Amino acid sequence: MENTEERLSVGSSFIDDFLNGGYEKDIITTIYGPASSGKTTFCLLACISAVKQGKKVIFIDTEGGFSISRFKQLCDEEGVLENIFILKPTNFQEQNQSITRLNNMINEHVGLIVVDTIGMLYRVEYGKKSNIRDVNNLLSQQINLLIEITRKHNIPVLLTNQVYSDFEIKDAVKIVGGDLINYASKCMIELKKAKGSVRGAVLRKHRSLPEKNIAFKIVEKGFEMAD
Repeated sequence: MENTEERLSVGSSFIDDFLNGGYEKDIITTIYGPASSGKTTFCLLACISAVKQGKKVIFIDTEGGFSISRFKQLCDEEGVLENIFILKPTNFQEQNQSITRLNNMINEHVGLIVVDTIGMLYRVEYGKKSNIRDVNNLLSQQINLLIEITRKHNIPVLLTNQVYSDFEIKDAVKIVGGDLINYASKCMIELKKAKGSVRGAVLRKHRSLPEKNIAFKIVEKGFEMAD
C-alpha cells in the first residue's frame, strides 16, 4: 500500500479511502463537473486539511466562489481562515498574473495551491474569438508553471473546471481547456448530479487506481455517504 503521508486528506474519510489516502502531493488533480455539483466544497475541505497539517494555502478564486460563511460551516476553528491567501483575478490576463506570482510566493510553509476554476476566465477570453492561439498559449504556460511547482516543491495543486456537452456522445461532457488540462492532470475526478441531494464522483484518471465511482451528499459539515 502507498504511503498515505504523501497524500493530502480530502477532508472526508470515505472519499480519502476512495482515493487511497487522498490527493497526491506532486501532481495536478482536476475536479470537474456542472454547477452545484460540489467542486468548491472539495476545494474548501482541502484547504482545511492543509491548514490542519500546519501549512498555508494559496487559493486563486476566478469565480468569486470562496464563501466565508460556507467555510465557517465546514470549519469554525479559530485561525484556519487566516492561513488561506486568496487571489481574485477578474479576467484571463489577471489570472495569468496570479499564477505567475506563485513563483515568488512559494516557500516551505505552503501546502496547497487551488485554482477554482481554471477554465472560466479562459472560456470568456476564448469566446471573444480574437487571438485564439495566444489565449491557448497563455493557458498552456499557466498549466506548465503549475506542473513545475507541484513537481519541484511537492505541493498538491487542485484545479476545478467547467464542463460542456459533448454532442457526439450521449450524456458525455467535455472539460473547458480540453487536452491541455487532460494531459497535465494525473488525477481527474468527474462530479455528477444525481437524484435530489445525491452527487456522484467518478475517478476518470489516476496513476495507480482504476476508474471507479462513489455516491455522496453535500451536507453542512462537508460530505456524507449516500445510500
